Amino acid sequence: MDPIDSIMEIIEGKSKSKSKQKRKWREIEQLREKMELEKEIDFYNGSPEHLLEES
Repeated sequence: MDPIDSIMEIIEGKSKSKSKQKRKWREIEQLREKMELEKEIDFYNGSPEHLLEES
C-alpha cells in the first residue's frame, strides 16, 4: 500500500467519525427540542388560564 493511500484512509476515517459525532449531537438536540415542545403543550393543555391572559 502506498503511504499516501494510508494517509488518505486515516483522514477519511477521522472525517467519518466526526460526521457520526455531529449526527449524534443533532439527534440529541432534536430530542431536547421535542421534549421542550411537549412540556409547552402539556402546560397549555392543562391550564385554561392562558386563554384568559391572551384575550
